[in-house]
Amino acid sequence: MHKPGLTSWVLAVAVCLPLTAPAAPTLVPELPPVAQLTPGNGAPIEVRVLDPSLGDPSAARITAGTLDGHFVPFDARGSHRLTAPLWFRLPALARGSVDGAGHIPVLLARAGMDQSVEVFTRRAGEHLSLAPATVVPQFGGAEDTVFVLPPGLDAGDALYARVVRQGRATTDVHFTTSTLDHTLEDAAAHQRLIALAFGALMAMALSTLLVRFVLIDRLYPLYGTLFSLQALYLAYFSGQGFHWPILSLARPISSYAWNVPVAISAAAASLFVREFANLRLFSPKVYRAFGWLAAAFVILALSNLLRVVPGLSPLIAAVGNLMFLASAVFTLIVSYLAWRSGNRAAGWFLVAWALLCTFQILTALRLLYARADDAEGLLYYGLAPSMVAAAVLIALGTSDRVRAQSLALTDAERRAQTDPLTGVLNRRSLIERLDAACMRAQARGLPISVLFIDLDHFKQINDTHGHAAGDACLSGIIAPIQAELRLSDVIGRYGGEEFVVILSGADATAAHAIAERICHRVSEVRLEGFGSPINLTCSIGVASSDTLGVWGQHLIAHADTAQYAAKRSGRNRVQLAATLAGVM
Repeated sequence: MHKPGLTSWVLAVAVCLPLTAPAAPTLVPELPPVAQLTPGNGAPIEVRVLDPSLGDPSAARITAGTLDGHFVPFDARGSHRLTAPLWFRLPALARGSVDGAGHIPVLLARAGMDQSVEVFTRRAGEHLSLAPATVVPQFGGAEDTVFVLPPGLDAGDALYARVVRQGRATTDVHFTTSTLDHTLEDAAAHQRLIALAFGALMAMALSTLLVRFVLIDRLYPLYGTLFSLQALYLAYFSGQGFHWPILSLARPISSYAWNVPVAISAAAASLFVREFANLRLFSPKVYRAFGWLAAAFVILALSNLLRVVPGLSPLIAAVGNLMFLASAVFTLIVSYLAWRSGNRAAGWFLVAWALLCTFQILTALRLLYARADDAEGLLYYGLAPSMVAAAVLIALGTSDRVRAQSLALTDAERRAQTDPLTGVLNRRSLIERLDAACMRAQARGLPISVLFIDLDHFKQINDTHGHAAGDACLSGIIAPIQAELRLSDVIGRYGGEEFVVILSGADATAAHAIAERICHRVSEVRLEGFGSPINLTCSIGVASSDTLGVWGQHLIAHADTAQYAAKRSGRNRVQLAATLAGVM
């Protein structure tokens, strides 16, 4: 008796954890790296930084070369924490030359959105400031400023870069070389990928929010909230959103633009899962636990305000990534166990989440020892598509759940409207159908007729052959009756051995003909298996609105009276109610 409840709880946990997992990357940009990987899309450059004790000299003094001896080796790790202006000396590069394939060499300076980068050199003995050709957004609040080296520069002279931190920078400084076409091609491909993922997530979120106006189900607004926030998280965490219309208004708040949405989306995911798994019914305690979990994610979103406290941000980031990694692995384990316990739905989720969790686990492991802007390949081609896949899979799961509920509701409605023995409408539903049919007939100026069918000698059958035989007789005459009805006609059990047929659009003449055919078909029914064979007959009363001028249940009353007259006349016959109108 406890196994189904346990299986439902395990499935709920299996569904929930992947949904809340994306909260971990919110803290990655603040995690100080412990390993440095090659950044950018080209060759790395070994640079030297000016001795901080010399302050911030002028560009003319730097480019003159008089301070070249004061540049020391530079370690990029942790450089995003340096608040003073930094001067860098880059080795001499090819100046504006184009190779045989037409590739234009460029310098890429990677820094945070809150850091300004200027590049200087000398031409004709004078210092020259290079204008950036474009800016390429990267994950984790990083940006690559692209500088094309113009021709005519002094050969053999070094380049100098000045980097100034203007806010809470989250990206270490790097310099790489590449070619302009390669840089622009990569930037365009990444922008398309993020735009497509953002558009897909937003489209699915908005469509479900609109569905909420048609279907009253809490799943739809929770789904829409979850993935609209996930879309914002992806746009801002990738850096693309800061360059799009309207979304660019969030640029001043930098990392808060992706940390807060993803934390709140995790809260929405917790609420979504407890509704999706119907935990209120199967496990109220776990249902309440998910409510507390949602509150915890809201607190996580608010905790971003504490990131200004020194030392807290790296700690929270590390704990968040480890929690995500553990929850992702735990999700796969409990999904497998639930599937082995016989839960077919858990098996479906196991296959679906295995694909998603693979990329999420790889992303978490990657970000534990590298910065977000150093893992752009995995984030672009792993995280972004997996988020869209998650949205699609959850939408399919939601649709399947709603379909199952709809089928269950339809079955419940059918059971409530039909007679369990014969499968035809019960008395209450029959009266409702009659009233509706009369309203339509009156509005269109059409007649309507009612047949009142009573099985002959039914009490004698029960007394002689038993109630099982009586039930078999009641079920046995349904098929012969329905064989003479049209698709628009309705039959229902009025009570005991009495049945009522509603003939829409049929006048007295047509109804009488149908009743005669039904009476004949029933008389051909022969039941065996209850002792001696049972031969059935029925008496039918017919009442029509065109001859009686009455509607609704008055037609049933007239047809019932006509049926009694048919029995008095010898049974197994049809009697029109028109000849008995005066009696009523």
